[in-house]
Amino acid sequence: MSDFLAGLLIAVLPLLGIGFWLGRRTARPEAPGELGTPVEHATFQTLHTASPAAPPLRAGLTEETARKSARRLRSLLGTDALCLTDDRRVLVWDGAGAHHRAEVLERLAGPLETGRGEAFRLDCDTPDCPVRWAVVAPLTVDDRVHGALVACAPRESAVLVRAAGEVARWVSVQLELADLDDSRTRLIEAEIKALRAQISPHFIFNSLAVIASFVRTDPERARELLLEFADFTRYSFRRHGDFTTLADELHAIDHYLALVRARFGDRLSVTLQIAPEVLPVTLPFLCLQPLVENAVKHGLEGKTDKCHIQITAQDTGAEALVVIEDDGAGMDPAVLRRILAGEVSPSGGIGLSNVDDRLRQVYGDDHGLVIETAPGAGMKITARLPKYQPGVHSAGRIDRA
Repeated sequence: MSDFLAGLLIAVLPLLGIGFWLGRRTARPEAPGELGTPVEHATFQTLHTASPAAPPLRAGLTEETARKSARRLRSLLGTDALCLTDDRRVLVWDGAGAHHRAEVLERLAGPLETGRGEAFRLDCDTPDCPVRWAVVAPLTVDDRVHGALVACAPRESAVLVRAAGEVARWVSVQLELADLDDSRTRLIEAEIKALRAQISPHFIFNSLAVIASFVRTDPERARELLLEFADFTRYSFRRHGDFTTLADELHAIDHYLALVRARFGDRLSVTLQIAPEVLPVTLPFLCLQPLVENAVKHGLEGKTDKCHIQITAQDTGAEALVVIEDDGAGMDPAVLRRILAGEVSPSGGIGLSNVDDRLRQVYGDDHGLVIETAPGAGMKITARLPKYQPGVHSAGRIDRA
């Protein structure tokens, strides 16, 4: 989240500078009854004009996003025409003088190669064409030129050159944030793939062995377990959506626990207390199941005693509070800290660091896992899931085929 706030601050600084400059240029004594100074009015107007252009640009530089943002950017500069290009073609031309598209594109080679702005006269035989000069301001992301903002006006203007450069910087920041969003999405996808790879081969082997043991003695039971196994693996390896609902995640956990119970019998008891109103809450895919698997691992494996796991989900207003608690062997808090820091192999705590990282990435650092444990005292894991979060949407339920 700190990177995001830093990016947001960088994103608005050029606009604040433009607004302040406009306000200083038009400054006059404040009239009775007016709210705010001329500088404040100019800054507000600048931000009000630019803000609708930001969301499209946060999706990257394409024909669609350029089309949605070009008019706002032209209003911000007050020019007769404005166009946005990538490194090969004009994406959109907004305003007069569209017949200059080919000429502008030919003149972009230098600015796109050097990353430096340029102003040049436009050749035009159309008497009533209002644009005679063009100002090119490159759009850069990570020191690489992605395209250009071209502002067209009736005459050469040093003010327009400076303003176009500032707006291009602002657009470039939006594109950098889009690139960060894309990198974040790829990171989440990679972590989900890593989490899938962590699904214990021993669990798969043991599940199939248990199913095989019932084939002759209880074929109907074997069939039920095989369906549970199929549903669990179908959910775990689905290929669409980074998010799911609490209902679907609990549904997958139920399949998982059915297979574990078939192996361990009455050694495992599970209590669920789920508030119905939190079932539609959206959360990162494969977020709770690894926590339950961790509870089973530390509560049952390598022991002969019984284990009790309690899963609760409560409505706390703006959040759903999910708690997974076991009475197993517990863990040394120092070892747990090393696991969450990624210093210990995930086998020391199945998916704990993965889930903690993803919750922090999606909801912020204050929504990481809260884990209470000690040797011989079991483990209690608490996850706080905001009910509503921008950009967090479920891909829909995966039903049994």
